[in-house]
Amino acid sequence: MAERDLIYFVADVHLGRQAENRAEVEERFLAFLKGLPAASMSRLYLLGDIWDFWYEYHDVVPREGFRVVAELVRLMDEGVEVWFCPGNHDIWTFSFFKDLGIHYFEQPLFVRLGDKDFCLGHGDLLGGATRGYSFLIKVFHNHFLQRLFAAIHPTLAFRWARAWSGSSRKKHPYHKFRGEEEFLYQFAAGAEQERHVDYFVFGHYHDSVDMTLPGGARLIVLKDWSQGGMPCAVFNGSSFELRSPASPAE
Repeated sequence: MAERDLIYFVADVHLGRQAENRAEVEERFLAFLKGLPAASMSRLYLLGDIWDFWYEYHDVVPREGFRVVAELVRLMDEGVEVWFCPGNHDIWTFSFFKDLGIHYFEQPLFVRLGDKDFCLGHGDLLGGATRGYSFLIKVFHNHFLQRLFAAIHPTLAFRWARAWSGSSRKKHPYHKFRGEEEFLYQFAAGAEQERHVDYFVFGHYHDSVDMTLPGGARLIVLKDWSQGGMPCAVFNGSSFELRSPASPAE
């Protein structure tokens, strides 16, 4: 039996995003999942915002990207562990993914993979955040407000949520990672002083980043999927490769 030493990382697919290439993004991500070498893989890490909006009611889950869910189940049936960290867009994931067998984790996750030490997560809030964003995330985590939202009919709730997401995106169409000025950089630079880390891998910023920190660790931010290609990273147990946005999964 071939050794399962490959680990893939992906973030910010934003399935269901209200955009002209909405269907194309889903087809591209499906092609990516179908093309993964499951027999040689041990894990797939989904580092948040795989869905542009997700809210699961007690008896209802979104239909958006359901074929993606089926592909994730297929990968698990073939022996691949799927690990999911919620982002700020798919924060309202409760029991559905866990019931399927997906490993749910909150950031930051420090984990030994192969012979390297990793820190993984979506990337928002780590090291700090603006006051407005921190307040918004607290609102999203409030159980009472979650129950109020659940009382809204799903059709209306999802329509409102997608409109809000689209409006927010228009106000902040693109973010260029600002290096040492970013909260995430400051978090990683501080964390590597407290413990050994070889790779910090995150999403959230929608920018492709590969920086060497003062202590020698690499800070990786995965590109989002809105601009084409199949941006991801792959680790083979000893070496780490950040795939270019145009590179297919192999």
